[in-house]
Amino acid sequence: MGNPIIKTTGLSKRYGEVQAVEGLDLSIREGEVFGLLGPNGAGKTTTTLMLLGLTEPTAGSAWIDGHNCTREPIAVKRIVGYLPDNVGFYPDLTGLENLVFTGRLNGLTDAVSRSRAERLLERVGLTYAAGRRAGAYSRGMKQRLGIADVLMKDPKVIIMDEPTLGIDPEGVRELMNLIRQLSAQDGRTLLLSSHQLYQVQQVCDRVGIFVKGRLIACGTIGELGRQLENDGRFLLELQAEPMDEALRKALAAIPGVKEIQPAGDSWEIVSSRDVRPDVTRAAAERGAAILSLRQRGGDLDEIYRQYFEKAGDRDDNHEDARPENGSGGLRLFRRRKKV
Repeated sequence: MGNPIIKTTGLSKRYGEVQAVEGLDLSIREGEVFGLLGPNGAGKTTTTLMLLGLTEPTAGSAWIDGHNCTREPIAVKRIVGYLPDNVGFYPDLTGLENLVFTGRLNGLTDAVSRSRAERLLERVGLTYAAGRRAGAYSRGMKQRLGIADVLMKDPKVIIMDEPTLGIDPEGVRELMNLIRQLSAQDGRTLLLSSHQLYQVQQVCDRVGIFVKGRLIACGTIGELGRQLENDGRFLLELQAEPMDEALRKALAAIPGVKEIQPAGDSWEIVSSRDVRPDVTRAAAERGAAILSLRQRGGDLDEIYRQYFEKAGDRDDNHEDARPENGSGGLRLFRRRKKV
């Protein structure tokens, strides 16, 4: 991958008493797919608005391809394409007509607009629906038409806000493949703002975890997992028979064990080091049979949750966001009580 094409330094935005974004230092390389991950209200949209030059930062600066996003918004808009979470088109115009209209708005001739639109419709798999009114498109079709619309001006950078929201699994798969192509084949840089963990993990080269306006972690999935281990945060999942109070006390007494949490028919053991040998020994000494013992933290779901906890953003009476099982999204949850 190339040199940084998106860069922010101390980027901050305050709305009255609300600190929407605080001291954001971020560098995204040319040709990279970067996922900005966090729950609703974390500051992702505000960050996007500042990058697009649609709102001025309270402090700090943002640059895209050498252009200051606040002082040179027109130059930024020439090289940046934006796909919002709810794409809007003229419903009475066909997919092709919508794209041709976008081409005209970007200074292309009718002939060039039509030729490019037809080529892009084929690329996003919508040639069959080119003559259909956009108002009859499904949400997934509109998202793909939205990508074609963004590509009409041949941008270097594409910013997508919740690109997979409300799309069926097959539509998500097609969209993810297209996003990878835009990076791998075209060399474009993509910034995805999302709370869909599974999709982000599938397609992004790196992720940034955003919590309450602060970027609390940034890197590849592997780097984030290793950083947690280096910081002394291990998560072990245990199933045993029996799982009684005697076993719990023995595990809690192991040096490095911080807490034990119930998780369905399992226990989650949070520790400052790898305690698997100690857990195995403690279970054997008490005649407990280990049914399952797994070190967790290698997927984005667990990494996200542990960074959330590390940020000190939840307590016994606080609701917050964590990944939903199976959906790859985020939901509100209450802290599980220790056992």
